[in-house]
Amino acid sequence: MNRAFSILNFLGVAVLSVLSAAQWQTNSRLETTAEQLNKTRIEQAATIAEQQKTLKVNATDLDDLRQRLSLSESDLKTTLTERDRFAAEAKALKAALDKWLAAVKERDAALKQAGDLVQKLASERNDAIAKFNDLADKYNALVKQLQNAQANK
Repeated sequence: MNRAFSILNFLGVAVLSVLSAAQWQTNSRLETTAEQLNKTRIEQAATIAEQQKTLKVNATDLDDLRQRLSLSESDLKTTLTERDRFAAEAKALKAALDKWLAAVKERDAALKQAGDLVQKLASERNDAIAKFNDLADKYNALVKQLQNAQANK
């Protein structure tokens, strides 16, 4: 019985050794897994912190973009208003220019007519002067004939 008890004891120690080895391997794997999970947690925490920083920067950029977009929209409205005002001014100036061009054409026509009249009057004056000079020559010739006739008398 002693021998059976020794064998049983030996078998018990052997089973206990196998169970201890199995437990040690399981604990070793769990510890390795825990370390890997802890590393993963630390890496993910760092990634989350980095992403939060990026989100803050992006939020700031988004606010800046919104402000710039708002300014651009107001500038666009101002520009459109000025464009419409300039278009109205251009239309008014074109109308004034058209009136001025019409007035210039009328003036040119009146100047041409006045120039033609001046030419006609100058021609008539020259004709009248020529007739007067002819008449003066005839008068002078007649006066000379009278003086010659009186001198011969």
